[in-house]
Amino acid sequence: MDDDLQLRDTAPVLIVGGYGTVGAELARLAAPHWPLLLAGRNPTRGAALADELGATTSHWDLDNPTAFRAEARAVVSTVNDPGDRVLRAAVRAGIPYVDITRWTARLTRAAVVAATLRPTAPVLLSSSWMGGVTGLVAAALAEKVGGATTVDIAIRYALADRAGADSVEFMDRLGQEFEVVDRGVRRMTMPLRDSRHVRIGETMTRVGRIDTPEQFTLPLTLGAETAVTRIGFDSNAASTALLTAARLGFFRRARGDRWQSLRRSMLYSPGDGAAAALRIEVSGPDGTLSATLRDPAGQAHLTAVGALLGLRRVLAGDAPVGVSFPESTSRPQNSLDLLRQYGVDIEIA
Repeated sequence: MDDDLQLRDTAPVLIVGGYGTVGAELARLAAPHWPLLLAGRNPTRGAALADELGATTSHWDLDNPTAFRAEARAVVSTVNDPGDRVLRAAVRAGIPYVDITRWTARLTRAAVVAATLRPTAPVLLSSSWMGGVTGLVAAALAEKVGGATTVDIAIRYALADRAGADSVEFMDRLGQEFEVVDRGVRRMTMPLRDSRHVRIGETMTRVGRIDTPEQFTLPLTLGAETAVTRIGFDSNAASTALLTAARLGFFRRARGDRWQSLRRSMLYSPGDGAAAALRIEVSGPDGTLSATLRDPAGQAHLTAVGALLGLRRVLAGDAPVGVSFPESTSRPQNSLDLLRQYGVDIEIA
């Protein structure tokens, strides 16, 4: 039985996973602007948050075939949607849709699924790092340097920060090759290769390549000949251990369920919170600019801000009908102002 969503302009914004780590942050940001429906597999977990925000909750377990029904003015998916249930239901109903939780292979599949269904509303696939923040900032810098020949992104992942379970599934792919574009040539590479030290703010961080959707979308949308995203921990010792494990082939050999707990223990030990930081450098015909972003509230908050900006775009008409990506915005400089408005420090040099 198919899920049944109905478009109604006075209905709530439906946040799937709305009381998870990122979903709860998004709900708090969105609650002053729209009524909310928070859906997930265990609505009792979201009861306190719903009471706090004046929202409602509903049961939608994407692993359970029971059909889901609701009215909504927009849909934001903050959880993995492996069967494309949320996407299909939103597109069939003509409801504006934002997705922030797909790795590259699933994002490309989602683009094909949505295109096949011929959407009549915006479908914003905003799964580049931090809910599309990397794409938005890259577009803003590219506008200032006459385009984007090269986009180089470096992320400092704070070990003490909060993180949801879906973030682990994303990072638990370090044994799988992925496609990159270097100097206009597409090739395959392994995660955590091509490591280097990058200054992110006042701190030197050792980073290695990781599979993120913006490395797929930026060459298509901004025409970048090279798009690189690297990640490292805020502990150089932890970064070195991770890169060494990758170099020795641990993640390639330790794939599958048998080694899952060991792999994830190396990647996922969330704490109570820490600042999120990243650096985005764009080179174009008119020079090179870099932006260093720091969110004192952490990566879940920064991801939620990216999702909120996507939600604002699909409801305000700044996203086209059909499939688009975060950097495909008509007002890239406005994105920087909005990020600052929500507490993100941005230094451009």
